[in-house]
Amino acid sequence: MGKSKTKNQKKSRATANHVAEQIYGAVPHSFVFHRGQIGKNVGQLILDVRRVMEPYTAESLKVKKKNVLKDFVAIAGPLGVTHFMIFSKTTSSINMRLARLPKGPMLHFRVLKYSLIKDVVSSLKKHRMHEQQFTHHPLLILNNFGSDGMHIKLMATMFQNMFPSINVQKVSLNNIKRCVLLNYNPASQEIEFRHYSLKVVPVGMSRGVKKLMQEKFPNMSKFEDISELLMKGANLSESEAEQDGEHNITELPQVYSGRGNMASQQSAVRLTEIGPRMTLQLTKIQEGMGEGNVLYHALVSKTEEEIQEILNRKEAQLKEKEDRRKKQAQNVAQKKEKREEHKKNSLEGIKRKHAEAEEDSEVEDPGMQDDQEVAAESDDEVEYYRQAVGLEPDEDMFPSAKKRRSSEKSHGPAKKRKLSSGKSSRKDSDAKSPKRNGPGGQHRDNMGKGWKKSGDREKAFGKKMNPGGKTFRGKKPGDRENKFGGKKKFEGKKTFGGKKNKDKTFKSKGQKGKPGFKKGAGAKQGFKQRKGKG
Repeated sequence: MGKSKTKNQKKSRATANHVAEQIYGAVPHSFVFHRGQIGKNVGQLILDVRRVMEPYTAESLKVKKKNVLKDFVAIAGPLGVTHFMIFSKTTSSINMRLARLPKGPMLHFRVLKYSLIKDVVSSLKKHRMHEQQFTHHPLLILNNFGSDGMHIKLMATMFQNMFPSINVQKVSLNNIKRCVLLNYNPASQEIEFRHYSLKVVPVGMSRGVKKLMQEKFPNMSKFEDISELLMKGANLSESEAEQDGEHNITELPQVYSGRGNMASQQSAVRLTEIGPRMTLQLTKIQEGMGEGNVLYHALVSKTEEEIQEILNRKEAQLKEKEDRRKKQAQNVAQKKEKREEHKKNSLEGIKRKHAEAEEDSEVEDPGMQDDQEVAAESDDEVEYYRQAVGLEPDEDMFPSAKKRRSSEKSHGPAKKRKLSSGKSSRKDSDAKSPKRNGPGGQHRDNMGKGWKKSGDREKAFGKKMNPGGKTFRGKKPGDRENKFGGKKKFEGKKTFGGKKNKDKTFKSKGQKGKPGFKKGAGAKQGFKQRKGKG
């Protein structure tokens, strides 16, 4: 097992972590994302700009269509994000907005031209870009931003605050591997954005000595003496010996990484562009997060009176909004009070109703009213059926009405049923005719009057009838009688549902040997005679 850390080691480690957190939280952080529909090239440009802003930016920020600007502002505070770079695309141009959180301002730029990292690297013979360069933030260089104009100074301040500040007395040169150059052209009012990689090499020695000091030793198989390498510099390509001058030679205050870069020695600083490139033009400066007053506009100029009028209109809108908000708050409070009062009254009413119900429970039955209401509804349904169809409904169709009629019969005196015209005629004929004691002519006339004709459909088909006051023979368990109750044979004139069927006749399924009436042979003989006439 390894040795455990001592108390001093743990304390120093905790102190170093605390200092690193403070330093990391003090530097500016950024979000680079897009709004709206963009193309493939603009999407790659956003990734390249994130590469420039490393390591203090969100490298893998995911943006959804439903996200709005307020969503990014809401999460920017807890994460310590201070700047937004928002790209958008229209049919005519590509725009970039640079915003300072949380209260602005917001600078609107138009991207006139741009080149991606892959385009810049492919145009160079030798490029110098590796992952170690992106572990530290780049060095910011501003050029020609000292001209007059408040918008120029505001742009310079905004660009300076996007990158961490550098203390010249304490900075370590080995941490500076990249630089970002912003050059302002006052004539065209355009800003050139460039991204370079830094390389420091010693000067004042021949190309052969420089080759010896590099990591890869040159091939000396063709040399007879090492002096040939030092004096002639053979086998060296022109690209390995770049021309240095006073513009890039300086004296190093510290030891820089690389062979021969010693303190107080002359060294040359070389820049290699690694992309991306952008040509920007400022169009507008606005207060807040794109919702405030316009401080500067490159295309539209307004007089003092117009500006004052806009400010007055803005103040009036804010005042109206505040009044509307107060009125809404008052309305909400009033509704809440009414709701509470209504709730209180409802509870009191419920308590009072329960008390009254308990007092009247011994006198009245609360279920009677419900039964009466249900019965009234069933009566209405029966009446509606009569008016709509024109026929009496079946007993099984409205069971509640049937139940009510039965209850009325049980409680009150029985009411006389109104007979139909067919029944009344049969009753009159039975009253006039004598009893059926023989096969006389009067008996046949009574039989003719008593049977219902095929055209009469006042009574539902299939129900038992009492012709002339006489009853059919009762059923026995052994008898096979049809559901019409008799042993009659119906001829072709008798049909179901009003439709005639000339081919088939309906016959009863009862036993043939038994008579259909209780009386003797005279009734049987009269029945056969009537059948023969049909």
